[in-house]
Amino acid sequence: MNRLSEFLSQNIGIEIWVASLLAIALLTLLANQVAQVLLRNVARVTAQTRAVWDDALVHAGRRPLLLALWIIGLGYMARVVQRQVDEAFLDEFLALRDVGLVLCVTWFLVQFAGAVGRAVENRHKADSREIDHTTIDALVKLARLISVVVTVIIVAQTLGFQISGLLALGGVGGIAVGFAAKDLLANFFGGLTIYLDRPFVVGEWIRSPDKALEGTVEYISWRHTRIRGFNKNPIYVPNALFTTIVVENPSRMSHRRFRETIGVRYDDFNAVDAITADIASMLREHPAIDETQTLIVNFNQFGPSSLDIMIYCFTHTRVWVEFHQVKQDVLLKIGQIIEAHGAEIAFPTQTLRIASAAGGASEAGREDGSGNGNGNGSTNSNSNSNSNSNISNNNSTAP
Repeated sequence: MNRLSEFLSQNIGIEIWVASLLAIALLTLLANQVAQVLLRNVARVTAQTRAVWDDALVHAGRRPLLLALWIIGLGYMARVVQRQVDEAFLDEFLALRDVGLVLCVTWFLVQFAGAVGRAVENRHKADSREIDHTTIDALVKLARLISVVVTVIIVAQTLGFQISGLLALGGVGGIAVGFAAKDLLANFFGGLTIYLDRPFVVGEWIRSPDKALEGTVEYISWRHTRIRGFNKNPIYVPNALFTTIVVENPSRMSHRRFRETIGVRYDDFNAVDAITADIASMLREHPAIDETQTLIVNFNQFGPSSLDIMIYCFTHTRVWVEFHQVKQDVLLKIGQIIEAHGAEIAFPTQTLRIASAAGGASEAGREDGSGNGNGNGSTNSNSNSNSNSNISNNNSTAP
């Protein structure tokens, strides 16, 4: 070190500590220029993304970062100067350096909060989506206030002030505010959960089996979510509710399910097997039915008035209107298949039996519409004897 000092003094005419100061200044300037180049390149990359956080991060961190580099460089320069003077100033200067770095961080946080708020508003306007300016402005101001308060506390502690009483007062005040605004905080964190987990977004249809809640999401704020019911009434749901209930999102279904039970008459029992086979074949060949999913067509049960055939499959489309068009087409084809086999779709029917006291009995079929009876109306058969007859009616259900 002595040889280097002598060399610099004899050939260049400066002391080694002066050369150290110049070297630190040049390195700080070089780091500053490199940081600017990197920030410009990162800004070009983030400008091509749709995220608002990265753009705000680069925009807010540019100037505080460059200033922080100079402050760090001045700290090293102060260490060099301290070795050449008898006055002890390094501790005070390093404390000021720490205060400067804290202020740079605060500057970044304040700018970052404002940049995020502006970016969110601009993104919603570009997408023609509704935006709550009041809520965003309130959140930005709250973030800035918290940053400033924390900065004041850190700076006071760095400069040697006693802040234990202030912290105690702040803790008591925080508890009081927390109890007073617990519902507001619960809704805030509920909204944060919605934004992070994304169980649904604006424009999706949601419903909850736990609550009478169903409709299309129109707007999500930090306090509540507005849902437009199918009767066109707005439903305002506190965000805290979504952390405790089950939410279904039919908008994200992969398929729509077709499930029907078709009944044919008991008179058409011999045609049931052929009918189910033809319906299954029709569904496999139907362009709107996904045959890779579960497809079931089976005679399911002997119903009170019909032989029930269960039909279970899935459509390619998820759109509600298109699904009902497909459903109509499938039902019409099923009716044509049943008709082609000489069968009929069943409906509730009733058989009336009338028995005479002489032991003779006759049956008459009475049907509601065109069921399985032998004719319309009812036929009574009575004996021609002169004795009085006791007539008893016995009703039973039949196809």
